[in-house]
Amino acid sequence: MKAVMSTVRAFAREEDGVALSEYLVLLGLLVGGVIAAVTTVSGNLASAWTSWGTFFTNELSCTPTATTTC
Repeated sequence: MKAVMSTVRAFAREEDGVALSEYLVLLGLLVGGVIAAVTTVSGNLASAWTSWGTFFTNELSCTPTATTTC
């Protein structure tokens, strides 16, 4: 019984497991925040990317003439 109690006390004194648990909780919150941000912004980002692509495609294919400018 003394061996079990000394093992429990030694485990309680160690802080490595507690620190690891704290880092894992922090990592989980960080990953959850990134997923929430990407999910929230994804629709707006897709439409912005499409409009930028259209703008650059039109600008690159434009050839100025005497009557029009790009």
